[in-house]
Amino acid sequence: MKKILNILLGVLMAITAVLMVYAIATGGSDAAISVNLTWGYFLVVFAIAAAIFCAVFGMIQNPAGIKGTIVSLALIIVIIGVAYFISAGHSIQIPDLANGGVFGAGETVLTETSILVTYVAMVAAFLTAVVTEIYGAFK
Repeated sequence: MKKILNILLGVLMAITAVLMVYAIATGGSDAAISVNLTWGYFLVVFAIAAAIFCAVFGMIQNPAGIKGTIVSLALIIVIIGVAYFISAGHSIQIPDLANGGVFGAGETVLTETSILVTYVAMVAAFLTAVVTEIYGAFK
C-alpha cells in the first residue's frame, strides 16, 4: 500500500511540475493559468477526500481513536466558524478591476475566511514541527 501511495505522490508531483513549466513557458497565458487553477482545485478536493477517507478508515481500524477524531473535527469546525464570524464582521470593499465595481460581501467573506483558516493551519503546522523536534531531541 505504501508503495502505491509513493507512486501516486510521484505522479501528482510530476504533473504539477509539468503544469508549472507549461505556465512559465507560455508566459502565464490564460490557458496555462486556467489549467493550473483547475489542477489546484483537483488537488484540494483530492486532499480533502483523502483526509476524510483516512480518518474514517482509521476509526474503523481503531475504534478507541474515535474520541481524538471527534475532538479534531470539532476543533476544525470551531476554527472555521471563528474565522467566518471575524470575516463577516468586517466591511471591506475589494475592487473588482475586471468589471469596474467591487466584489460582493459573500465573495469577500469567503476569501477572508479562507485566508484566516490558512494562517491558522500554517501556524499550527509550524508549531507542531517545532514541538515535535524539541520533544524528539529530549527523548
